[in-house]
Amino acid sequence: MVAEPGGPEDQKPQSDEARSAFVPPTGVGRRTSASEDDQPTSEFAIPTGLTTEPQGPGPASASGSGSGTGTPSGSDTIGSAFAPPSTYSAQHAPPAFTPAHGSPMIRLTKEAPWQDRMRTMLRMPVAERPAPEPVQKPDEAGPAVPRVLDLTLRIGELLLAGGEGAEDVEAAMFAVTRSYGLDRCEPTVTFTLLSISHQPSLVDDPVTASRTVRRRGTDYTRLAAVFRLIDDITTENVDVSLEESYRRLAEIRRNRHPYSGWVLTLAGGGLAGAASVLVGGGALVFVVAAIGAMLGDRLAWLCAGRGLPEFYQFVVAAMPPAAMGVALTLTHWSDVRPSAVITGGLFALLPGRALVAGVQDGLTGYYITAAARLLEVMYLFIGIVVGVLLVLYMGLQLGAQLNPETRFVAHDRPVVQILASMALCLAFAILLQQDRSTVLAVTLNGGVAWVIYGAMARTGNISPVLATATAAGLVGLFGQLLSRYRYTSSLPFITAAIGPLLPGSATYFGLLGVAQGNVNAGLASLSTAVATALAIAIGVNLGSEISRLFMRVPGAVGGANRRAAKRTRGF
Repeated sequence: MVAEPGGPEDQKPQSDEARSAFVPPTGVGRRTSASEDDQPTSEFAIPTGLTTEPQGPGPASASGSGSGTGTPSGSDTIGSAFAPPSTYSAQHAPPAFTPAHGSPMIRLTKEAPWQDRMRTMLRMPVAERPAPEPVQKPDEAGPAVPRVLDLTLRIGELLLAGGEGAEDVEAAMFAVTRSYGLDRCEPTVTFTLLSISHQPSLVDDPVTASRTVRRRGTDYTRLAAVFRLIDDITTENVDVSLEESYRRLAEIRRNRHPYSGWVLTLAGGGLAGAASVLVGGGALVFVVAAIGAMLGDRLAWLCAGRGLPEFYQFVVAAMPPAAMGVALTLTHWSDVRPSAVITGGLFALLPGRALVAGVQDGLTGYYITAAARLLEVMYLFIGIVVGVLLVLYMGLQLGAQLNPETRFVAHDRPVVQILASMALCLAFAILLQQDRSTVLAVTLNGGVAWVIYGAMARTGNISPVLATATAAGLVGLFGQLLSRYRYTSSLPFITAAIGPLLPGSATYFGLLGVAQGNVNAGLASLSTAVATALAIAIGVNLGSEISRLFMRVPGAVGGANRRAAKRTRGF
């Protein structure tokens, strides 16, 4: 169909105005002028009727950037948001947040040992740590990041396997990475895993490496050698390249133990004999306890060679000393104390080193590592309990008269006990494979600890647990001071010195009570043993922390001290 001319389709508007969406509809007239109220105004304009406070003279009050519909004049003009307030005076202006010469840099004193400098930064946020000042000169292309991280992990592995606390291992890893010029490094230490992450900058991907600790061995001579290597790496006037560090680390790993296996067996026997004399035994008790401990040690070596776990090794090692005590009871030897023989054998087996390390990790905030260490202590202690209980139960079935009321009376021979405590520390130091230069110091430290304990517990009638904690605190204090003097680890000066304080007698009488069916008395004695062990660990850690009160704390003015973990207050 074709539209005819003059139809509706042919009547089109003559201009584009009809197409605009803003054209008023038909019948609505246009306004010739808009009123002032309909004009859009700025949201920063001053409402009508409101006047501003007059500003003082100056350029800031004469000009303004905010415009409004009000008509303030002169000093009533709105000023810029960036203009200084009316009360500002350049002569009396407060100091700027960031001074003109820049933010002050945190510097750690070079005279302080590397342990203190690194502990200071352990709990610092990454943004607040001072920039590393490389001690060892890297190559022109910069430090070899993968090799530095690998060297750091290998050093940390030796320290952790040797019994060092998690905080000291992290401090050592910090020292190595910063000495080779790596910034933004975060080491993480757990009971069996070490990892370290390095982020070159905020926009680069981090580089992470990890290493697993498969085997643990007690060799404080090797531990001291690792500390000497770290001390050389962190010293400015000593040039230790990466290749030299790897070479020295390989030599430390290849070095044989300073004492052979048979020397360690004799030392274990001497430790048990000295412990039996310490709790009231005589010369014959010394010999019998030493023979029982050496038999247990040889059996444990045999089990270890067959691949049995450490739990069963402790079960086997605890049985010969207990069997020797039961045999003496069955033969009715009146001048021999079977309880002293069994107690001496227990002294050689109690895991005091692992207990101290576990409690120290917990007190310094490394709860995962502390829980793992304490769990290890619990398993080893249960192994000792199982071995002794088996022998005691068999002895009771054979008619052995083991009297738990026979306590040790040894107040009348303090000189003999002091000498026995020092002999115990000497044997313990040999078992720990300590360097010969530290044996005399730790022996004297243990003798002083026993003197303090005897004076408080036996002469002053003070609680044995409190006396033990005090003596252990002095051991930790002296050990930390000696380690600072020699720039080495504190473990060689502490671990063997706590040997005379270990709760061997309380453990034996607790086990005997359980074996005889007197569970309440047995558990009470075992609770005393646990409390004594915790007192030793806490005392050692507290003594080490108190030692810092007598030392100059590294850090610049304004405080770069070692930060403590914040209290959670239960949430």
